[in-house]
Amino acid sequence: MSMKNRLTILSLAFLAVIFTVVSCKDEAKPEPIAQETEKDAPPRQKVNVPPFQADSAYAFIEKQLSFGPRNPNSSGHKQCKEWLHDAMSQWADEVILQDFKAQTYRGESFDATNIIGVFNPDATMRIVLAAHWDTRFIADYDPDESRQEEPIPGADDGASGVGVLLEIARNLKAFPIELGVDIIFFDAEDQGDNSGRNSESWCLGAQHWARNPHKKGYTAEFGILLDMVGSKGARFTMEGFSMQFAPQLTNQIWNLAQSMGYGGYFVKTRTGPITDDHYFVNTIAKIPMTNIVNRPEDSQTGFGWYWHTHSDNIDVINIPTLKAVGQVVLATVYRTNNGTFM
Repeated sequence: MSMKNRLTILSLAFLAVIFTVVSCKDEAKPEPIAQETEKDAPPRQKVNVPPFQADSAYAFIEKQLSFGPRNPNSSGHKQCKEWLHDAMSQWADEVILQDFKAQTYRGESFDATNIIGVFNPDATMRIVLAAHWDTRFIADYDPDESRQEEPIPGADDGASGVGVLLEIARNLKAFPIELGVDIIFFDAEDQGDNSGRNSESWCLGAQHWARNPHKKGYTAEFGILLDMVGSKGARFTMEGFSMQFAPQLTNQIWNLAQSMGYGGYFVKTRTGPITDDHYFVNTIAKIPMTNIVNRPEDSQTGFGWYWHTHSDNIDVINIPTLKAVGQVVLATVYRTNNGTFM
């Protein structure tokens, strides 16, 4: 499905350096970002928040998919790692490649890398924005049993969160702030045991970073994890571990999203906990982190119908959903910088 290319001149100039932009999807022009206040709350100081360019995030997702599956030890994984490093180097003050050895629950060893973009490294007040960049090595829920041992494309499950954070990184460069921001692309999130017998077989990159942060003694005010944030009709609920470990943060983000007109996406409904990267950041690193993750209603798996199948491709990605998530996260970051959040 095609869309009109309405990237800003800045976006086009950058994207031309890294890759040729392909056709985009239809999206209404973004409204000016007025920072509304939560109902019954005292008036907030207005904060200048740049408009999130969802077309750009979509193009970043397409670029990741062009490498093929990004499961560890694959050629696509290696190529995407190099591209992510080069892309982040355009914007971040420092990019750290945190290499580590990992092993799947099947006993297979592989090399993995957390990719960390550091903004304002000398700032003492910091926040973490994260997503996983690897893709699942098997399609264990694919209806075609003959293809279940093949890796998935991972358009929503992996690439969508990374695409949103790349566009946020571009904004942080274009519209500088004083707040310290660390954007982390966790590796080896999706290589775990789906039987439910071994929860620690998931999120290996997050576990490694939580025990070995990129800076000794590292801490942050809070963190936001993006996982499966790009599909049409996405429903972001208040997930169990987010409410257990970061209730204030979660409530404030969902209130902000609703005040900005994105209540159709950010639903104030509590749902059960899931073992995602944020769980280990909360429990090991002791940094309160919330998870923005799609939790559809009436789903047998608890996730999108395409989850862990070969249907998780570019066709499931939706521009308005990317816009909603990206704009809310940008508003959270710039409000935090201005002292009007948390």
